Amino acid sequence: MNNQRSFFSNVDWITVLIYLSLCIIGWFNIHAAVFDEDHASIVDLSTEYGKQFMFIIISLMVATVILLLESRFLSALAPAFYGVTILLLIVVLVVGRNVGGNQAWISLGGGFRLQPSEFAKFATCLLLARYLSSTNVKITDLKSFLVAGAIILLPMMLIKLQPDDGSTLVFCSLIFVLYREGLSPYFLIIIGLLITLFISALVFNITYIILAMVAVTAILLLLTRRKRGFALKLVIAFAVSVGFVFAVKPLYTHALKPHQRVRIDEMLGLRSDPRGAGYNVNQSKIAIGSGQMWGKGYLQGTQTKYSFVPAQSTDFIFCTIGEEWGFAGSVVVLGLFLFLLLRIIRIAERQRAPFSRIYAYGVASILFFHVAINIAMTIGLMPVIGIPLPFISYGGSSLISFTTLLFILLKLDSNRMGVIYA
Repeated sequence: MNNQRSFFSNVDWITVLIYLSLCIIGWFNIHAAVFDEDHASIVDLSTEYGKQFMFIIISLMVATVILLLESRFLSALAPAFYGVTILLLIVVLVVGRNVGGNQAWISLGGGFRLQPSEFAKFATCLLLARYLSSTNVKITDLKSFLVAGAIILLPMMLIKLQPDDGSTLVFCSLIFVLYREGLSPYFLIIIGLLITLFISALVFNITYIILAMVAVTAILLLLTRRKRGFALKLVIAFAVSVGFVFAVKPLYTHALKPHQRVRIDEMLGLRSDPRGAGYNVNQSKIAIGSGQMWGKGYLQGTQTKYSFVPAQSTDFIFCTIGEEWGFAGSVVVLGLFLFLLLRIIRIAERQRAPFSRIYAYGVASILFFHVAINIAMTIGLMPVIGIPLPFISYGGSSLISFTTLLFILLKLDSNRMGVIYA
């Protein structure tokens, strides 16, 4: 009896409550997004909203099983989880079902499909946490950095072959885990500068970019003229940056597919095609804007009701929230996600075991990337890359994998006082 009481008291129920709130919000908005008057019941299993209800029940069962496991098994089985997901990512390339141009699903029969790339997220976080928490592993050492990078890159490369660009990019968020564990901030600065130069080279004339870089470099050289070593590094960085700027256009043309370039051009305002490539985002923005402050009301959204926005129950579910619940409802959803992320970071920092802390930051990084990119995508601030909104978008693989991702953390946290090393 005491063990049972201790178990329930140690679980972070605030996080569980946020999770349940997001799941319920998602369920009702899926009902609104694909509502069918002939199947009005929200638990009708022949509809997406009925299936989502079943996915929520399955997810809660998975969550319960995870909470009943021994924490030490999660670290011990990390290589096995990772190995199985890698195997599934290989299998899907051979026998997978192609949906929307991506061969990312394994058919399970009865209209149900499994998407291995979703489960690769928590498996990668587990193995990365196990490796980085190992004795004598320091991310500042080249060998440790390369091994950690390989753990992240392997599922990325297999998912890219599907090709699922959105899920591939999600793994890039794990750079924040490496940063928290001691990776130099210069890596993040360099990545930020490269992204800035890439976008600038597409939007502005190269001559102006080079002139701006010369001016900035000259000012920095004047400010650091007594530091010869730094000045040399600055000159080398300038030369590399100039080369990168000139390489952007050829890379952009040959490395990206036409539809990917079109989406980026639309986002940057380099072209306007509201009836073609920009249709999804344009209709999404109309739906969100039409909701105004308080929204049109549940099942009252005209953009939603008449299916103007494609993939509205999955990638574009947030525009249903914006139209039917307005700015106020959107703020509530964003507030729940913000509260959840802050809660996860708080959980991460109170861990005694490095394994648990590292895993927690992996969870935070992946959730943040999904939420930020998905919502930015629906309002036109990011190109459409097709990733779900956690706990809200329709999909069994997505919901179950995010549930697993989160509840593994809650299980580790519930045993934090009893585990120092893991």
